[in-house]
Amino acid sequence: MNRIINTPELKMGVVGVSRDCFPIELARKRLKQVVQECRKRKLAILPCDTVVETEADALRALDELRAKSANALAVYLGNFGPEGPLTILAQRFGGPFMLCAAAEESAKDLYGGRGDAYCGMLNASLNCGLRGIRAHIPQMPVGLPRDIAGMIAHFVDVSRVQVGMANLKTFSFGPRPQDFYACNAPIKPLYELGIEVMENSELDMLAQFKSVAGRKKDIEAIAKDMARELGRGNRYPAKLRQLAQFELALLSFFESNLGSRQFGVFANKCWPAFEAAFGFVPCYVNSRLAARGIPVACEVDIYGAVSEYMLQLASLGPATLLDVNNTVPADCKVRNLKGAGREDLFMGFHCGNTPSGMLCAGRAMKYQLIMHRLMEADKKPDITCGTLEGTLKPGPTTLFRVQGTADCRLQSYVAEGHVLDGDPASFGAIGIIGIKGFARFYRHVLLEKQFPHHGAFTFKHVGRILFDAARGLGVEDVQAPKPDGVLYPSENPFA
Repeated sequence: MNRIINTPELKMGVVGVSRDCFPIELARKRLKQVVQECRKRKLAILPCDTVVETEADALRALDELRAKSANALAVYLGNFGPEGPLTILAQRFGGPFMLCAAAEESAKDLYGGRGDAYCGMLNASLNCGLRGIRAHIPQMPVGLPRDIAGMIAHFVDVSRVQVGMANLKTFSFGPRPQDFYACNAPIKPLYELGIEVMENSELDMLAQFKSVAGRKKDIEAIAKDMARELGRGNRYPAKLRQLAQFELALLSFFESNLGSRQFGVFANKCWPAFEAAFGFVPCYVNSRLAARGIPVACEVDIYGAVSEYMLQLASLGPATLLDVNNTVPADCKVRNLKGAGREDLFMGFHCGNTPSGMLCAGRAMKYQLIMHRLMEADKKPDITCGTLEGTLKPGPTTLFRVQGTADCRLQSYVAEGHVLDGDPASFGAIGIIGIKGFARFYRHVLLEKQFPHHGAFTFKHVGRILFDAARGLGVEDVQAPKPDGVLYPSENPFA
């Protein structure tokens, strides 16, 4: 699989702070131990030489962080800590920011060696609120150096999502297809997430496609790479040159239009007019770009593309967009439900946009059956060719969606489960998904909160990262499946 691009390099600054009525050497000693534990974990942190006691120290530390190109910040209270200077530092730093603090090491040293950081965290948190700073505070934010290193490791992953989102641009082509109003994309919440938006028409896409037609060597090289990737699954080799030209068109547009941003995603209209104008289905190209780290969401689903990108940042691997699609018949054999009930199973499906590395052997480029019914009934497939189809590989998966609602609120859900080992016995890029408690989650979150039919998936459990990242981005409503015995607000306790 191609190297994942379009992803920020996270540079985590670590700054120790000390209140002036506590020994600064205590904070220095504890910070040194934290740095040592981070080195053991091979965390690429950027420790700050300045221990912050005063506002002037905060400015010196800020200069250090900028000189080291830090784009995220962990502030460590080695003792009670100076709430004013540390929050001034965080406010001026402007990037993702975590608060953590030192636990006391031994009953043998609770006079000269007691730091009271447990107490200092309360005032630091209060001052963040007064200054309007959103701090990441770990579940157990006060610990020994080994614990703090674990918190920083998790915050590296959380920060990668936040830094990526702050430098993201969405490119969309075309209005949503009829009867897909569920893929609505109110723009204001995208701006609240820090995202830049560029909307284009389908004619813009067609013009871009035509503009690269003369780059024959580039097109042939891409077509050759497609043939290599598909192998025996290359069912429609005559379509490769057109698909390669489309891939070149999208990549050229991407490179030319990032503007003020470093990263980008696409949300493109892919039917029904696309096929008549271009002569193929774009799904395989979408799968190839997603494999490289540039998600391309179907049906102009901008929030779907953003959700894929957040999964990519959390997992450092590719993501795909699937419909939460159909139930699993009782006679469909599944070897191991992985803790889910039979009622919790569903099939994740889409036409063929999933990266080849996420599909089992036997994947192939085919034609889109549903579109063929609509556009080429009783004809040999032609303009509906171009999907990448196969069964999803069994393994862990995370389902995620962030959404701007019709009234411009941000909401999200995240659930961990498995792609199960079973034959879906159907078409498309498809797999049987098992998530414990999903039947209740589907009813009381996806339906109750009016989420659309698309969900983003990756092959790794990254729910913890995404929950914290979404909250850090200002999404207050982040839902996850509730365990048995814990009711959803709308759930009938007498059911």
